[in-house]
Amino acid sequence: MARTYGGVAPEQRRADRRERLLAAALELFTSAGFRHTKITEVCAGAGVSTRNFYEEFTGKEDVLRTLHDRINSLALDHVTAALDAVADADAMTRIATLLDVFIDTVTVDPRLPRLNYVEAVGVSAELEEQHQVWVDRWATFIETEARRAAEHGVAPDRDYRLTAIALVGAATGLLREWQAHEPPLPVEAVGAELRALMLAAIMRPEKISEIAGNPGAAPSVKESSRMGDRPT
Repeated sequence: MARTYGGVAPEQRRADRRERLLAAALELFTSAGFRHTKITEVCAGAGVSTRNFYEEFTGKEDVLRTLHDRINSLALDHVTAALDAVADADAMTRIATLLDVFIDTVTVDPRLPRLNYVEAVGVSAELEEQHQVWVDRWATFIETEARRAAEHGVAPDRDYRLTAIALVGAATGLLREWQAHEPPLPVEAVGAELRALMLAAIMRPEKISEIAGNPGAAPSVKESSRMGDRPT
């Protein structure tokens, strides 16, 4: 049986060290920058030896990947729980809930979007692959809600994959701007802009649907586009 020190089991001490390392890394990566942070600085901030660091992580990038994955997982868990709570709500309520909870989760600490959308970009092929995994997960989440809206007759019946990917990109861009902007942009304004953008993209307001060749356009408009709008 493993010995305890001060009444704390070795497993708990190790878990505590890991959390201190992640907390110190989050602070340094989003202030000094990932590329300018040294492992020894992370260890000093956490009060942990470099030997203990390498018991938990293979290197600095491993810490960054862990933080990136944790932030996304936290947001996804919160959004999933919130949507479960409004399972029988109308499509617009569910889409608004999805966005509101996501924005609330990732803006509770400005360091979170800073790490996800600035520091974790362009570091390595492995991290880019992880980033793409999360883009796909979020896009699938949005696509599912869009299809639900279509099934309830409040959105056109069409393929929403590209729309969902575009909306993930819009959210990324707005949150990157939010964390960098001085003076800070109101979180409510960011949320409202994303909500309006998502609803417009999915619901396809009448005027947008009248544009020839636009996804979700009425059949007569699509046919007109294919004919090249030639006069008869």
